[in-house]
Amino acid sequence: MPSEKDKLSQVKDAGDISPELSRVDKLTAKLEREYLEDLVEKLPNDFENLSPEIAKKRDVALEKLAVEREKHEEKVKKTRRRNRALAAIARANSKIPIKLAAIILASSTLISAVLGLYRDRLLNSMYLDTYPVGIDAYTAAFTIPDFMFLILVSGALSVTFIPVFNSRLAKNNRESAWQMSSSMINFMALLTLAASILIMIFAPILVKYIVGPGMSESGQALAISMMRVIAVNPFLFAIATVIASIQQAVGRFVFFALSPLIYNIGIIIGALWFTNGITIFGHEIFAGGIMGVALGVVLGAVLQLIVSSLGLIGLGFDYKFKIFWKNLGFRRVLSLLPARSADQGLDYVSSIVDLNLASRMADGTMRAYQQASVLYNMPINLIGVAISTAAFPQMTERIGQNRPDLFAKELRSILRVIIWLSLPVAAIMFFARGYIVSIIARGGNELIAGLLAIFVLVILLRSIYHIAARSFYAQQDTKTPLIISLVTLSIAIAFQLWFVFGLHTGVAGIAWGQVIWAVLEIGALSVLMGRRLPTLFGRDFWSGLGRMAIATAIMSVITYLLVRVLGLEFTDQSLMMVLPGLAIIGLISGAVYLGLSKMLRLSEADPVLNYLRKIGSGKLFMNSRR
Repeated sequence: MPSEKDKLSQVKDAGDISPELSRVDKLTAKLEREYLEDLVEKLPNDFENLSPEIAKKRDVALEKLAVEREKHEEKVKKTRRRNRALAAIARANSKIPIKLAAIILASSTLISAVLGLYRDRLLNSMYLDTYPVGIDAYTAAFTIPDFMFLILVSGALSVTFIPVFNSRLAKNNRESAWQMSSSMINFMALLTLAASILIMIFAPILVKYIVGPGMSESGQALAISMMRVIAVNPFLFAIATVIASIQQAVGRFVFFALSPLIYNIGIIIGALWFTNGITIFGHEIFAGGIMGVALGVVLGAVLQLIVSSLGLIGLGFDYKFKIFWKNLGFRRVLSLLPARSADQGLDYVSSIVDLNLASRMADGTMRAYQQASVLYNMPINLIGVAISTAAFPQMTERIGQNRPDLFAKELRSILRVIIWLSLPVAAIMFFARGYIVSIIARGGNELIAGLLAIFVLVILLRSIYHIAARSFYAQQDTKTPLIISLVTLSIAIAFQLWFVFGLHTGVAGIAWGQVIWAVLEIGALSVLMGRRLPTLFGRDFWSGLGRMAIATAIMSVITYLLVRVLGLEFTDQSLMMVLPGLAIIGLISGAVYLGLSKMLRLSEADPVLNYLRKIGSGKLFMNSRR
């Protein structure tokens, strides 16, 4: 036990104990604090008459202890808050049942689509009529960065990375899986960073000769500046996409689903606030204008990366700032990327050609064409892409079982469903295109509506394409669809050039080129499918298509009459006037088509009618509660 003299000596030295000591050795600091605390509490009892010097030393020690204790308590609170936040994120990112995952993804897709429509409506109302040169520049600025991201990452990574990653996890080789993941993040980051830098350097050439040769000098200058800002997106998106693929592979969907929502929110923030200028502490760092939308795009990409990264919490991901070139999984993914990327990039090559031609026309044409493309692609994604993606595993299984008869039967059934859904949707979009365009362009837009009238012819064909191409993929034949796409696209581009420069059809000629491409492509794929599967297109198939056409024709008359009766007035630009009218047209037309399908004995109507009967009887609700 220390003597009283030793205690006095330690009290004298207590005032010299540095609070920084806890950072060096937490355990030692804790012991010293406890001993010192005990000592200063006993001092008044041990000594009745303290000298002023010792009392002063004691007071200083007590003050320092109080400060140190306060700092320690604050650190504990911060640590607890951080741990609670991390635990909450980990719980939110836990593995969920497939049904719940499907609900989350479907809800996310719906909300993202709504935000996308609001984003487009906002930008169109701000610039399409008042500053068409600026909105064309914004459209052109996106083209090359999006194209680079698509061919390098987006279109191919999910279908190549996930199977290889899961194969490693299935073998309980987590180390190899994390090495492959780290390698993909680092490799894609380097690859897209180089692409982003090249886009920034060559932006003037890309705008003047590829995406906007017909734009005015001021429009090209603005597009170049915006492209250089947006050029960082492929880099940010690449990292976010690999991270999202990891989450998707292990069944974590919450943050994966949130990411696209955040991106749209960033663009909306840019449109609403950044365009008015950015001021920090009274200093203006950005004057505002349409360039603020480009800054919002980058903000959205950064926020998307942050949200995606949160989804890694709780997965045990061991990131390494290294590319493991010898990792077999990483090398396997790299070997699968090029062919898939080339196939995915064809559609975007077509878009670049289309915008190149549109840039040679009146200001605002590029934006109008792009907006019409967005509208007609929505039902294609909801019908063609969704159904084909869901059916693909079963199709590959039939081929693996060496049952071409069952393969042909299921392919025929899927084709009928896609056609049955696409025909009425295309017809409704044609007659109600004024309502639909009014959703994204306040007060409507005749040019967008005119282009959409042509594009509805493509909805059926493009929806069929996705299942037709997958029928070849299921047979491990990726070359045939690629070759057909290359040949037919070349023919379609030749027609577009003839229409635009020879016949002077304007932007409509570009749209008709898309129709020709779809007709040629589906025609060629159908002929080859019929040769490989002689039983695919039988009498029942063509009979069913004929009855679908009859039901669509009768429904179209009803849809036309509804549009005439409701009489949309563009003077009222409120969505509250547009959406109810569109809903009435869609619901009544859909009900008529469903009833006609039942009368004409189309089996595709039966599942929908059974589902509606369950809703009406309450059985669906009761089953969901169980």
